[in-house]
Parts: sequence; structure tokens; C-alpha cells
Amino acid sequence: MINMRKISMQRLVVLPLALGLLFTSCKRYSSDFGNTNVDPGVTGSPILSALLTNVEAGLSGYGSNTRAALYCQYFSETQYTDVSLYSLPQINFEGEYSGSLYDLQNIINTNTSNNMTQVARILKAYIYAHITDRWGDVPYSQALIGNSTPAFDKQADIYPALIQELTQASAAFNTSSAITGDILYKGSTAKWRKFATSLRMRLALQLTKKFPAASGYAAQQFNAALTDPAGYITDNADNFEVAFPGGNFRSSWYSLYDGRKDFGESNTMTALMANVGDGRQNAFGGLTEDQNVSNSDWNLPSSLGVPYGRLRSFVDPWTQVNPGWARVLRGDYRTQSGKVMLLSAAEVFLARAEAADRGWTSENMTSLYQAGINASFAQWGLAAPAASYFTQSSVVLSSPAGTAANIQKLAIQQYIAGYPDGMRGWNIWRRTGFPVLTPAIDATNSSKQIPRRYTYGQTAYGSNTAAVTAAAGLLPGGDTQDSKIWWDQ
Repeated sequence: MINMRKISMQRLVVLPLALGLLFTSCKRYSSDFGNTNVDPGVTGSPILSALLTNVEAGLSGYGSNTRAALYCQYFSETQYTDVSLYSLPQINFEGEYSGSLYDLQNIINTNTSNNMTQVARILKAYIYAHITDRWGDVPYSQALIGNSTPAFDKQADIYPALIQELTQASAAFNTSSAITGDILYKGSTAKWRKFATSLRMRLALQLTKKFPAASGYAAQQFNAALTDPAGYITDNADNFEVAFPGGNFRSSWYSLYDGRKDFGESNTMTALMANVGDGRQNAFGGLTEDQNVSNSDWNLPSSLGVPYGRLRSFVDPWTQVNPGWARVLRGDYRTQSGKVMLLSAAEVFLARAEAADRGWTSENMTSLYQAGINASFAQWGLAAPAASYFTQSSVVLSSPAGTAANIQKLAIQQYIAGYPDGMRGWNIWRRTGFPVLTPAIDATNSSKQIPRRYTYGQTAYGSNTAAVTAAAGLLPGGDTQDSKIWWDQ
């Protein structure tokens, strides 16, 4: 049985199952070591349902990435401020291949159930998108096939491959094979297909810098997803999220304050919410980290954002003087049995609104925009905002569509709706430039700029030297945190 208590929101590698499958952690990129680590007393056949459950539980780490949340200024650090001051993000990605991706490849290779195979293909695409969005060019076509030194694929090739994989996997579902171990959609092929289509929309919209035109590749792929008969997420009941039962299986957001209080909602975020008079702040910031329901403050909100990008010598005394600083999420939204959102109806509505604004589709931009905001409020159990919310100058969209001001407002609403998923916020900011973020005052990196990517880790340089060196050479400016990945250029 997996132990989700140990699933940290900063971990990008899911825990190996205690099911005699520890051999998986001995494989980098799924390299083949023959019979060296095979125990003849242990079953050699993986339990596919357990593999799927393990991978799905571990997805919470992708929706609760604190590093990305610090880069996009959703969060501030309250004690150890290295990341928010842009210390070098030289991080290894190999564990994600030997963990979740390898488990999913096992399901695909075994192929005992067609529909489980398609689910595994969809989840692989989701994880690969997160990996390439952090580092840029990474192993893809030569990974997971027994190659210990795979080449790094260009992100320009990975993105179309992921969109194609999602399209093909969705179309390959049938009505006769079971999906076991599925804790996300309980075996519903209809919901998995909607998620795959919605993820295609996310990936297509992420390419607006490279293909902005209504006749370009991104618009074509967005329209293909929009018109796919499988449909897409339009209701919070179909959101792609990890819901935790509590007890031994605790939410990543609960774990954020389980004995620690290193993060708070940033004053960047609280100022933005105050600027638009946004009621979602009542859910986004909490008065205390104490999760004891007998504590009368546990479900009270706070809008006192923590100063962003300051040295510990500044922020630590500040939090002591201001004990009501905003914790990430109100207490009743980060219980042991809380949820971690990965892709929501609000995101899909707002993506469709932006596509309409760009002239990619003929849908009604304004109605989709308002539907996305309303869905985001409902996601947090909040009543829809008053009509006056939509008419204020910082929110209302201009007519006709296609103005730069519209893109800014759309991006800011996408950014708000993405909270507290740091990768969503960081991707939105890198893609659009909105909201306008001021780099950390006390930044310690040489450029003093917000990082645009992770740099390649020491493991790659030590064991796959030629491939990672070639990939680094293709980056504008080299393997630095300031170099922009392909879709960000």
C-alpha cells in the first residue's frame, strides 16, 4: 500500500510501491540491468492497478510545486528564502523517469487492459508536459525503451508529440475493458477523454508565442480539441484533481504546514486580489497554520500577504511582528482530506475565452470569460461574484476582441484561477508576461531576474554527458536559469 503521508509537495518523484517492485527505482530512463536485481522469491509480474494508483496519488506533487509557486509569486518564503531569491535551480529529473513514467510504461507494455493502457498514455503526456515545461529539451523519444543514455528531444518536437499522443489515446478507448486502481476518475472513460481533450487545449494555448496566428499550428490544434466528439471539461464535477481521504493519506496542502510554516501567500498575490476586490481571497489565505478544528481561527481568512523576495533577516522578524500573515489557503481548504487541483473547468473556460479573443474560434469571448470566473469561485465553494465584479475596469474585456488589454486581463484571471498551482502561474506568466511581476528585491542570482527554467542536474552531466551537453548548447545563453525554453522565446 502506498503511504501518501510521505508525499511531499516538493517531491517530483513518487514513492516506489512496497509490493516487491523496488527494482523500478534501479532503472535510470528504464535501462536494462538484466537479472542482477531479480529476487526469485518475489513475483515478477507488476500489479498494474497498484502501479496506476501509485502514479495518480503522486500527481499531487505536480499541482503543489512550491518552487514554481515562488517563481510566479503565489507564495513567499517565511524562513529559508533561497528559492525566492533565485538560487540556482540545478535539479535532477531522472527520478521522474525511473518512478512514475517507468510505472506507466509498465502498464503500457503489459497491455492487459486497453483502457488502462490509454489512461497510462494520457498520464505520461501530462507528466512529460510538466518535465519539458521546467527544463526545456529533455529525453523523450529514446527514454523508457532500455537506453541508458538517451538523446534529448527538442521541446519543439515534444509538444506536438504530446498533443498527438493525447489525441490518439483518447480515440483508442473502448467500452469493454476495465480500468482498475483509478482513484481519479473511478474508471470513467468519458471523463478521461474529456481530460485528454482539455489537456490538448492547455498545450495548444501554451504555444501562443510561437504560433499566434489564427491559421497557425496552435490554433489548429486548439480547434481540433474544441470540436473533438469526446468533449472537454465544463463542470467542476469533472475536474482533474487528487482528492485525499485523510488519515494515512493526507493532502499535500495539509502537509505544507504539518510541523512547519515555511511558506505564506505573497503580498504580490494579496495586492492583486485586493485590486480587483476578489472574494476568492477568503479561500486563498488563512489566518493560522493550526489545523485543529477546535481552534476558532483555523477557518478564518487572512489577506496580509508576506513580503516577497526578502532576506530571512527581514522576513522572519516581519512574520513575528505580524502573526496574522496569510498562510497558503484557509485552514478548511487544507485539511488532511483536502484536494490538489491539476486541471479545472475554470481553466478550460478561460482558455476558450482567450482562443476566442485571439480569433482562433468563433465562440463568445465574454460569456466564456465570465463562465470561467464563476467556475473558479464555485470550485472553492464560493458564490458567484456580483455583476459589478465583471464591469470594473481591471476586469471587463474590450469589444471587439483582439486587444492587448484583453490578453492582460485574460491572463490575470487565468493566473488567479490557477492558484495555488505554481506551475500554472509560472507558465501563464512566462507565456504572456502577465501579471507584471517585479523580481525579488534581495535576489542573489547574477541577473537579478525571475528564473525562466530549471537547469540540468548533476546526474545528467555525470552519466549522460554528451546528450546533456548537446542540449545545453542549443539553449540561448546556455544552461542557465535565465535561458528561455522554446515556447517562451
